[in-house]
Amino acid sequence: MERIIYFFEHIHSLQRLAMLVGGILFFWAIEGIIPMFRLRYNKLRHAGLNLFFTLTTVIVNLAFAFLIVLGSDYTYHRKLGLLNLIAMPVWLYTLLGLMILDLIGSWLIHWIEHKVKWMWKFHLVHHTDTWVDTTTANRHHPVESVFRALFTFIAVVISGAPIWLIFLYQFLSVLFSQFNHANISLPKWFDNILAWIIVSPGMHKVHHHYQQPLTDTNYGNIFSFWDRIFGTFVHLKHTQILQYGIDSCMKEEENNHIGRLLEIPFGDYRPPPGAKFSN
Repeated sequence: MERIIYFFEHIHSLQRLAMLVGGILFFWAIEGIIPMFRLRYNKLRHAGLNLFFTLTTVIVNLAFAFLIVLGSDYTYHRKLGLLNLIAMPVWLYTLLGLMILDLIGSWLIHWIEHKVKWMWKFHLVHHTDTWVDTTTANRHHPVESVFRALFTFIAVVISGAPIWLIFLYQFLSVLFSQFNHANISLPKWFDNILAWIIVSPGMHKVHHHYQQPLTDTNYGNIFSFWDRIFGTFVHLKHTQILQYGIDSCMKEEENNHIGRLLEIPFGDYRPPPGAKFSN
């Protein structure tokens, strides 16, 4: 455990970038061996589009890095935050810290984005992908990346997490997002077992179905039990019925071009009849 702490205390930006790229390449390769769906698309072009949004996400995170480090230093060294209320073993400290950061920095902001109309319009960019694979993980409008960075900061202040724990969380958050978005087919029994603790590919793909109510389920990123606790978990026995995308933006000229995607939040919202925000 001490080696992990030391590594993430002293990790360099280039190492973090190498982890990001390495994860994409690894799961991209696995997708070619055990795909969940035989998606018919230009994989390189699709990756290029999503990597543009990955780059904007990286830039936003770098812009917020100083604020997050400042919040961590202030709370941790003054023994503020939930993690610093009582002494505990390092393994428990790490686990509870990851849980708090994941709950607030990932699950909660994701749930809010699905409930608040103007935030949902930015989050739509992520859901417009009709060919969900590992590159979809960081397909976020730059403004949505700001939402997520702000909630990460809030999670840091509430938890009082030290910087090594924050970097460990961010590494795992990216890795798990790449994993559960990846177009890979695990044995059903194994995927179901994983879904009791962590977000598996089979669990998260339900969230990317193009229609409600499935779109508004399975919000988790690392830990799956948040959805079970808050009543947003759905198990789908037959994933073959899934169709990716979002029903209001199914045309390729809208969901497969950078300019049009960036414009979505600023245009008129077009909900299907009976869908949320339709009034």
